[in-house]
Amino acid sequence: MVQLRSHVAAGDVTADVLSELSAALETAPIEPDFLCVFYGCMHDDEAIWAFVRDRFPDAAILGGTSCGGVMSENGLGGEHSIGLLLVEDPDGDYGTAAVRLQGNAADCAERALHDALEAAGCAGELPELIWIYQAPGQEEAVIDGLRRVVGDRCPIIGGSSADNEVAGDWSQLGPEGLMRDGLVVGVLFSSGGIGFAFQGGYEPSGASGVVTRVGFDAAGESGIVTKAWGRQIISIDGEPAAEVYNRWLGGVLGEKMTAGSNILTDTTMFPVGVDVGKIEGITHYLLIHPDRVLEDGVLSTFAAVEEGTRLFSMRGNKSNLVERAGKVATAAISMLPGGSSSLAGGLVIYCAGCMLAVGNEMPNVSRAVSASFDGAPFLGCFTFGEQGAILGRNAHGNLMISAIAFGK
Repeated sequence: MVQLRSHVAAGDVTADVLSELSAALETAPIEPDFLCVFYGCMHDDEAIWAFVRDRFPDAAILGGTSCGGVMSENGLGGEHSIGLLLVEDPDGDYGTAAVRLQGNAADCAERALHDALEAAGCAGELPELIWIYQAPGQEEAVIDGLRRVVGDRCPIIGGSSADNEVAGDWSQLGPEGLMRDGLVVGVLFSSGGIGFAFQGGYEPSGASGVVTRVGFDAAGESGIVTKAWGRQIISIDGEPAAEVYNRWLGGVLGEKMTAGSNILTDTTMFPVGVDVGKIEGITHYLLIHPDRVLEDGVLSTFAAVEEGTRLFSMRGNKSNLVERAGKVATAAISMLPGGSSSLAGGLVIYCAGCMLAVGNEMPNVSRAVSASFDGAPFLGCFTFGEQGAILGRNAHGNLMISAIAFGK
């Protein structure tokens, strides 16, 4: 039997918030086998780590900072909130491991996955799901490393830790403590089954073009380029990428078309997308968020793009982003072996960029997810990158929503 509890508390003083959480834990005590903790970046994360480690010494722990705090079935916690999700599953197996992303990130991820499997007592086995939380910047390499072990036979779901201003004030929390440049890997072997979904809330606006040149990132310590992809799009259809993109947007970037301009906020509702295939005749897109214009019209992005990829101009609006969160939660629930009647609760990743764009409509996002989960416990965090399985392949994207549903 799987049981979930979520607890959220908020306040300016970390010690006071932890005291409130401690009292809440006494009202409905369970012994978690898996524990997620997400929190606003202004909090004393060393105190948070000490609290969860002392309180739950036998739990597999995973967490980190979340932009603007957390959400749960009780609504938004606010930027000073700390949230806990406790999963008690005596018939399941859970393990976490962490590593700093130094040197070859793929090698680091592979090593962390093996360590997490060892911690779960399931070395050499295929998890039902891998949950990850990491520092932003090397998400594609992390997925490559994990795929060396599990391929696409196992969904990889998670997010990139965030702060409130993209200032690098993020952290990751794993079984050995805190990191600023790390990866935490959780392996889940749930006795009640797990459903998952990974989607975006944007639609194509009509324009598209083929990436004809990208700027390469060095592959490992050798610096040898092994793939024709990167996070700098130099040209689309042979023209400077930023000029093509701005044309798709009707010229809205204006004076920001100069080198070094930050366009992150301007482009939240106008990402680009990659066609990843159809489900029941409906095309699904992996979203990529442009964040800066560089020299010579190069377009910088928060996810890597491969040469030869056709990019589609995408558009979103607040109502779609609000409604999509509930739909993703529903899609995750539908994958449970026992259907919605077996739901114990869930875990949700909602892009921080979407959260900031939705603004004062965010209470409706938490309500939509809660309605889909039928009031069951859930915890949601807001990230600077999202990872998930889409049409049978694990991928990193931006402005996306991930959800997992735990069965009883």
